[in-house]
Amino acid sequence: MMTDDSISTSALLQRLFKTSSIARFIKHYGEQMSRVPFNAYINRLCADKDTVPERVILKSGIERTYGHQLFNGTRKPSRDKVIQLALGFEMDYNEVQDLLKIARKSTLYPKIERDAVVIFALKKGLSVVEVQLTLKELDLPLLGKEDKYE
Repeated sequence: MMTDDSISTSALLQRLFKTSSIARFIKHYGEQMSRVPFNAYINRLCADKDTVPERVILKSGIERTYGHQLFNGTRKPSRDKVIQLALGFEMDYNEVQDLLKIARKSTLYPKIERDAVVIFALKKGLSVVEVQLTLKELDLPLLGKEDKYE
């Protein structure tokens, strides 16, 4: 969401390239670089989408207790958990990319097979179960198994 005082990311990057003092740059633009905590963002998403965390957690395929810990901020999500939550929220591609950035995780990249499956699933509106089945059919690691995808 852009305010009157905010500038585009590309404009901010250009100013960063031109600055002679990173301290002065951060002092001047730091507010625009700050990020809302992940749990606050997903709770606000629930309000915006008129849903409750329990429903998103159920649709995401994340274990209930762990899911609530993500929403209350006692746990930080892995990249896969962010993707699963995005599927639970029924987000589109751009919304997922933003959610991954807010969680400080790498965005989806179409040259990575597993990411391509997720991007396809987002475009087609597939559920987390359908994504998992597709990943399994293609012999790719399932969501939530990121430790096996190194």
